[in-house]
Amino acid sequence: MKFLAITLIVHRPDPVTGVRKSTHERFREVVGNAVLAEELGFDGFGVGERHERPFISSSPPVVLGHIAALTRRIRLFTAVTTLSLLDPVRAYEDYATLDHLSGGRLELIIGKGNGTAQRELFHVTPEDQWDRNAESYEVFRRLWRQDKVTARTRFRPELTDAEVWPRPYQQPVRVWHGSATSKQSVDLAARYGDPLFSANVTHPVEPYAELIRHYRERWEHYGHDPADIAIGAGTAGLYVARTSQQARETYRPVFESNLAFQRATGLPVVFETLEDFVERSSALIGSPQEVVEKVHRYHERFGHTVLHLHADADGLTDTEHRRSLDLFQSEVAPVLRHGIPDPPFAWGPVRPESPVTGEPARV
Repeated sequence: MKFLAITLIVHRPDPVTGVRKSTHERFREVVGNAVLAEELGFDGFGVGERHERPFISSSPPVVLGHIAALTRRIRLFTAVTTLSLLDPVRAYEDYATLDHLSGGRLELIIGKGNGTAQRELFHVTPEDQWDRNAESYEVFRRLWRQDKVTARTRFRPELTDAEVWPRPYQQPVRVWHGSATSKQSVDLAARYGDPLFSANVTHPVEPYAELIRHYRERWEHYGHDPADIAIGAGTAGLYVARTSQQARETYRPVFESNLAFQRATGLPVVFETLEDFVERSSALIGSPQEVVEKVHRYHERFGHTVLHLHADADGLTDTEHRRSLDLFQSEVAPVLRHGIPDPPFAWGPVRPESPVTGEPARV
């Protein structure tokens, strides 16, 4: 199993202390967390993309480019690239450049995104957002694979023998499809034989398991080998302590502050108590053994081989957050790596094979 640390770069007051960092401080915190993730042995670091409050993650290529310069091994993910809002040509240019600068460490998780404010900002409607997402991905996919592209498009100017530079480092970059609520994103992933990443953060396991089941059905419908399926899944929170009691006592103020925020802002409340949150959500809060057992329970439903954890402290102190990550990597991750397989592809740059040697070709 592989492990990612992911941030959506939420910029609001700390859930417990009420203190809000400056924008500059928040970006420095994200960069520091990425460097820490590599030091601790995480396999990837992801940055979300949102174009509305309370997020400041509107430019993941810039953030990931800076992180690329400060790291050497960790793979760099977007979480997610909102292709329904973006010009696929411009997105390709940004990410192909980033892929070269990072030495082929880029992986994309794409999705339509969500939120009324960002849809209105980009003049995208609920009625056309899925068509935009599919069209943008199809153009993006061809740009990564073909030297010249002709495409008849609805949502951007048509392309005729278009050449887009730079040409890619990875051939092609691996694209995961983010899945939260809709079968449309699941079907798009299955159609192209791409890996799926389940959000798995808001609700109990059942709706996410149903979407993954549908993905597997559609994968076979499109004629792909089931052995090639790769699935990732998110988590709703993380705090690992030596004992269950310690974990719950430390995390309780975080949960209660987040619950109050949900109620104050009119967000739907799914889990009314910390005990229910720990039991029925995807949050990993408990002793190392409890966390291992919970991931295995979810794996039985999902069959996932990649897991994302929160890169941010999210109301924990820096010391508590660091202690939790250390304990996860020292006592949880090794057990899960041993018991759950890796994705069915190499965890490294995607390169074409040489027809003579069978080794990755040089470009």
